[in-house]
Amino acid sequence: MKQTLFIALKGMAMGMAEVVPGVSGGTIAFITGIYERLINAIKSVGPQAINAFRADGVKGVWQAIDGNFLMALVGGMLVGLVVGVFGISHLLENYPILLWAFFFGLIVASALYIGRQVTNWRIVEIIALIIGAAIAYYITIAVPAQGNEALWFVFISGAIAISALLLPGISGSFILLLMGMYTFIIPTAKDALTTFNSDSLIILVVFALGCAVGLVTFSRILSWTFKHYKNPTLALLTGFMIGSLNKIWPWRIPQQWLVENEADEYILQENSYELYQTAVQKGEEIKLLVENNVSPSNFTTITGDTNYMIGAIVTAILGFALVFVLERLGK
Repeated sequence: MKQTLFIALKGMAMGMAEVVPGVSGGTIAFITGIYERLINAIKSVGPQAINAFRADGVKGVWQAIDGNFLMALVGGMLVGLVVGVFGISHLLENYPILLWAFFFGLIVASALYIGRQVTNWRIVEIIALIIGAAIAYYITIAVPAQGNEALWFVFISGAIAISALLLPGISGSFILLLMGMYTFIIPTAKDALTTFNSDSLIILVVFALGCAVGLVTFSRILSWTFKHYKNPTLALLTGFMIGSLNKIWPWRIPQQWLVENEADEYILQENSYELYQTAVQKGEEIKLLVENNVSPSNFTTITGDTNYMIGAIVTAILGFALVFVLERLGK
């Protein structure tokens, strides 16, 4: 029971992290020591589980997929998502700088933590670190592409977006934004779940199938790389986290965003902080696409709001310290 409770709490932390744009549940999985176990459990869903069923029935399948672990983790994640929607969303709306500073400190410490797991830094690991940082940084500054409503692209979008769940520092929802699919998938999902429209349901099912295939396939790739190239893989993941820091810098000014209108269509707006503030005050649904990082003093000059400098430093230190507290608890 004690072990199950700890796994559920780690799942809860992963679920809460997924609510924050730009923060991945994979990051939490890594610093809480369950990353490889999670990958191997997901990888087991497939031919391995079928063979286990033929040999030992349902009990064999449950053992093959590490069922107790997955059940505790997923249960914790669901609770974390609910807590995150209400708790972290409240903090994100009212104290964004302090929350971003907390996660900034957490990600810095996580990058150091993962980097320390590399037992031998050679030229291969250094190259992997640079490639990972470059990819993650590019993702944070990339301009969203034009989406494609064809079913084959919906399937691919699901496979790629869900794969980001397993990568520290990369957010699945942000990947959908970059692919130009967020403004298509989210309204379609809402329509499917509220009106049960057949076309919307088909799109949702295809997207879900893409997610399932992507999760199982990508977990196998990661499991194989951990088994055969552990140090380069760890260096690559460290790079992902370093590159993602650009996305969670606490002081940012919106540059491009989408606003949902009365017809449930998303309208692109940009380059006017006053316009953005008006949309926020009206309570309109907004999805940020691109933000500019600024210094704390410039943030105050542009927005007229306090930059919470001292509070941000304190919360960043707390986030940094939390990683090593979790490491000790894990041991």
